[in-house]
Parts: sequence; structure tokens; C-alpha cells
Amino acid sequence: MLEGHFLLSSGLHSDRYLQCALMLQHPDVAERLAVLLYQELGRDRDIVNRVTAVVSPAIGGIVFGQEVARVLRTMTGRDVRALFTERDDAGTMVLRRGFTLSSDDAVLVVEDVVTTGKSTREVMAVVSGAGAAVVGVGCVADRSGGMPLFEVPFHAVTAVAIRTWQPAECPLCAQGIPCVKPGSRKQLR
Repeated sequence: MLEGHFLLSSGLHSDRYLQCALMLQHPDVAERLAVLLYQELGRDRDIVNRVTAVVSPAIGGIVFGQEVARVLRTMTGRDVRALFTERDDAGTMVLRRGFTLSSDDAVLVVEDVVTTGKSTREVMAVVSGAGAAVVGVGCVADRSGGMPLFEVPFHAVTAVAIRTWQPAECPLCAQGIPCVKPGSRKQLR
């Protein structure tokens, strides 16, 4: 957990930032987190029994998505692929690098941190556009404050309550504290 003044990929400002990459750099920690998400998903056996692919947004979700797919494959004995979306030159989320999905695929969208769900919904649109079905969403940390963000089941390893503000209402901006953007998504204006 970083403390300071942060511009989130959602456009909101915050005084704390959960940098999951610092946890996920350790394979044993990434594996434990994926097992915890698998156990959380176990409450909804339909997801676990249907998933054929895990799709994550680049860059933050790639490591965790790969690990979740590996754990699902190990625990279920079924082939579960790990794919990721990334932004093209226009800033649109797309599948590239030869990744494909079909109507036979049941997809679990996996993120590191969910705040507003914007990136997750973009990934869900890519999956649906490819003809596959999104059967659930999973993440390491849910920062949404319990907001219903998706029309499919949503599971998180943990929920984290961190204050956020619109830029115009940010007390840190009012104090003149410089704002930094530690995430991977470029701010779209």
C-alpha cells in the first residue's frame, strides 16, 4: 500500500494506492492469491465448472490472470487458457498476438484491482464481441466499496476501503500536493 497523492486509471484521485505488482512479483504469493480466489469462486461452482479461458487486461492483470488460469487447470483437470487484452494505438482494448475466443468459450475476467470496473467492462466487451460468454469476474482487491459493477458474479480475494475523490474535490490538490500516476493505463482525456 503506497501513500501519497495518486491519479487512478479511473480518473479519480486517492491518498493511497494498492500496487499489486509488488505482491505478484513473488510467484509463491501470486499462487496463494490465485488459490484464495479459486476458493472464493468455489462458492459459485457454475463458474469453476464452466471456465475455459481467463482473460485479463494488460498490464496489471496479466500475472494474476496467468496464475488463476494455472490454478483452475490444476484444480479442475481441464484445459484453461490465459489470455490478455491490450490497448491498440487508438486506446481501444483489443485481443492481439493471435489470441482468439469463440462461442464455445466461457470466460472469467481477472484483474488485479477493481475500483470503478472500467477496464473490466472493456475486457468484457472484447470477450463478448468475440462471441464468448463472460461467466464471472475475479480480482485480488475490490476497491469499489461494494458497488454492483457487473451483471455477472464478482469475486475478490479481499475488499479494500480507500478514499477517492473527483479531481475538482480532491483535498490533496487543494493543498498543492503533486499527483502521480503509478498505474499502467494512460489517462484518456
